[in-house]
Amino acid sequence: MPEATPLPTHPPTPRTTEPTPPRVPGPDAGTGAPHPLDNPARASLTGPHAHFAERRGRILRYRPDVTPWLALPDAPDAQDWADVAALAGPGQPVTLTAFREPPPAAWEIVFQAEGVQLVDDGVDAAPDPQAVLLGPADVPEMLDLVERTRPGPFLPRTVELGTYLGIRRSGALVAMAGERLHPPGWTEISGVCTDSSVRGQGLASRLVRAVAHGIRERGETPFLHAAGSNTSAIRLYESLGFTLRRRTAFLSALVPEPGADARTGGQGTGSLEHVGR
Repeated sequence: MPEATPLPTHPPTPRTTEPTPPRVPGPDAGTGAPHPLDNPARASLTGPHAHFAERRGRILRYRPDVTPWLALPDAPDAQDWADVAALAGPGQPVTLTAFREPPPAAWEIVFQAEGVQLVDDGVDAAPDPQAVLLGPADVPEMLDLVERTRPGPFLPRTVELGTYLGIRRSGALVAMAGERLHPPGWTEISGVCTDSSVRGQGLASRLVRAVAHGIRERGETPFLHAAGSNTSAIRLYESLGFTLRRRTAFLSALVPEPGADARTGGQGTGSLEHVGR
């Protein structure tokens, strides 16, 4: 899978330091409870996105035509992994975010990477007069744009996860951004992509601001993920007013076929096509 393409923008001011330190605490202040962004897929599927959830035991996942994310409990045990295998099926990929522990030995790791989670820390959010609301009727064009630009996972029902906005030129969809994970009080901005014919015009930045505006209008806070290696995208998001909350990790592994043993496991490499923007 190809590596995610950096978002188009005007050249940012060069940085010589690490990204801004986190300002959002991990646990909810004073309660000791996990922060919803620590396991955002699980917080989404037990909260605002519960109607998209498929469950087996303690395992939750989005329906396969919506988005590939699966949510483990914070400390999965052997039964949890057995339930993951039963839910996904032999030979099928399981995609996890905010997860660093290795799967059982018989599972083949096909991709793992470091990432960052960024949160709104003063984004200049504003509606965009050229942005149009996208819906189910626009899905064929959205899928075509995603195929050309490879921003991350976008499936036939991804548009149902939240608001998606696009910009058209001469009737053709040339840029879009929208909402994905939805932990209580938070909404992830994702699916940010721009056709090569209009890159460098700031359309991605405008759409991120517009999506962030809609999230704030609901009284929620925008956040997003990016590949840790995608420094151009990180600089863009920081220039828009996002700040680093935490470093995270992404992993994809194949459910072992019946009869597989520990010798079939392996460490795979890969690229971050299905994570981030």
